[in-house]
Amino acid sequence: MQKKFSVKPAIILSIVLLLLAVFPFPYGYYVLLRLVVCLTACLLALFSFGINKTAWVWGMGLIALFFNPFIPLHFGREAWAVFDVAVAVLFGIFLFKNKQKI
Repeated sequence: MQKKFSVKPAIILSIVLLLLAVFPFPYGYYVLLRLVVCLTACLLALFSFGINKTAWVWGMGLIALFFNPFIPLHFGREAWAVFDVAVAVLFGIFLFKNKQKI
C-alpha cells in the first residue's frame, strides 16, 4: 500500500502566513514567508502537472518565482500586501477546486 502525500497542510499554512503578512512583522517573518510560499507553490505546480492542469502549473510556477527567497523582488509594503492577499485567494481557490484530489 502506497502512502499518499497531502499538500493540504502546506496550502493552509501558506494561506495563514500570507494573510498575517499584511501586519507589520520583523524582516525574518517575510523571509520565512517567501520560503514557505515558494515551496508550497512548487509542490502545487508538481501536483498540477500530475493531474494535467497546465494553467495551474504555470500559475504556481510564476508564484514560486515571485516569492523565491534566493533572488528576492523588492516592492513597497502596500504592493506586497496586495500580492499576499491575492496569492492567499489563489491558494484557497486551488484548495477548493481540487479538494477531492488532494
